[in-house]
Amino acid sequence: MQTQFTELTDTQWQVIEEILNEHRKRKHNLREIVNGILEILRTGTQWRNLNHPTLSWQIIYYYFRKWALNGTLNRINSELNKKERTRQSKKETPSLLCIDSQSVKSVSFCKEDKGIDGNKCINGRKRHIIVDTLGLIWGVVVHSADIHDGVKAHLLVEHCLGYLERMRKILVDDAYKKVFYGWVKENIIGLEVEFASKPPSEKGFVPVKWRWVNERTFGWLNFFRRHSKDYEKTTKSAEAWILWTNCQIILNRL
Repeated sequence: MQTQFTELTDTQWQVIEEILNEHRKRKHNLREIVNGILEILRTGTQWRNLNHPTLSWQIIYYYFRKWALNGTLNRINSELNKKERTRQSKKETPSLLCIDSQSVKSVSFCKEDKGIDGNKCINGRKRHIIVDTLGLIWGVVVHSADIHDGVKAHLLVEHCLGYLERMRKILVDDAYKKVFYGWVKENIIGLEVEFASKPPSEKGFVPVKWRWVNERTFGWLNFFRRHSKDYEKTTKSAEAWILWTNCQIILNRL
C-alpha cells in the first residue's frame, strides 16, 4: 500500500480521462484538479492550506463538490471497480456483496449528523459501506453514529440497484436482522440476505468468511490521513472522500 502522496502518472491519468470523456477545451487542467483532491486525501491538509502551484483551493474544491453531487464521482468509482475486477479475471459486477459499518470520532466543529454510538463509546458518525469479495467499495452512506446499523443499510442497496444487475446475495451480521432484513423481503424479490457472525464463544476479532473483507477495507482507510477522524461538515463530503480513497487504491494497482 502506497503511504505518501504522488501525482498521477500518465497511465493513471489516461484511465481517469477516458472515464470523464471530456473533449471540450477547459480553462483549468482536470488532471491538476484530480491531483489536488488526491493530495488532500493522502495528507489530510485543510482546503485553505492546499499549496497547489497553479490552481487555487477554491477551484479544486468546486470540482470536488460538483463531481460528488452530479454523479461524476460515482461513475469514476464504478468504472474503476469494473476495470479492477476484469484485471483480476472476475466479471465486471459482483453477485456477492457485504455490508458493514465503522464508527469514527468527529472533530469539534462538526455539528450536523453527529451522535454517540453507545456500543463503541464513540461520539461521531458511522461509515456504512457495501463491498464485493475483493473489498472494492460500490456504495457508501455516512450518518450519525447513534443510528442503528439496520436503519440505514437499505440506502446502500438502493444505490446499487441501478447498475449491479448481478447482485444476488448480501452478507451482514446480526445487527441487520430486524429492520434491514424485513426491508429486503418486502421490497426486493430474489435478493438473499445471509447472516454471518463470529461464534459467541470467540473473543476479539475473528475473520468470518467473505465478511472479513469489510474490515480490511476499513483498514485501508488508515493509509489516508483525511480519514483519521471525520473532519467533514457534511456527510456528503465524507462519502465523497471514501469513494476517492477507493479510486486511489485501484489507480495504484493499475
